[in-house]
Amino acid sequence: MKDYYQGFLIRDWQESDRTSAAKLINTVLSEYALGWEPHGADQDVVEVETYYLATGGEFWVIEYQNNLVGTAAYYPIRRGKKAVEIRKMYLLPSVRGLGLGKYLLQQLERAIASRGFEQIWIETASFLTQAVQLYENNGYIPTTGVETQRCDRIYVKFIVPQSGSQRTYEQVTEYLTTEDTENTEK
Repeated sequence: MKDYYQGFLIRDWQESDRTSAAKLINTVLSEYALGWEPHGADQDVVEVETYYLATGGEFWVIEYQNNLVGTAAYYPIRRGKKAVEIRKMYLLPSVRGLGLGKYLLQQLERAIASRGFEQIWIETASFLTQAVQLYENNGYIPTTGVETQRCDRIYVKFIVPQSGSQRTYEQVTEYLTTEDTENTEK
């Protein structure tokens, strides 16, 4: 990935970004009184090669005037079929409200679809109101099954990689009902 948005450089993570990305994420978490968990929920930031690069995911950093101002990532998960989870989508307060979050989400979706994935999952916390609004305004459907302790919301979006069209609400509801039934029967 190498892309530009209003003077921001969006690029692939490099090993030299490890400390800066971790500090940025810790800063944003602190803003919401959430703790940095390098041996828990944030271990993937410390081990990007293992969690993202080796599994077919991607981890991007966002720079403005040679300073790291954001991160965005995804990796394949076993929840669902051909599924990924968007993770570590964090922006410093100084660059929020500029459309960058929406642009990042769209670019992540394009990258995910181009790799043949069909489901995108996102976990977040209710009090991250800007994130909740972003996901809900962009077609993410609330569902159940939160796995990350500091999160209390989970969303899913179904995409069809070949044509790029979205599934209807009825198709998603039918799929989720079928999944619940299959899981109950096991």
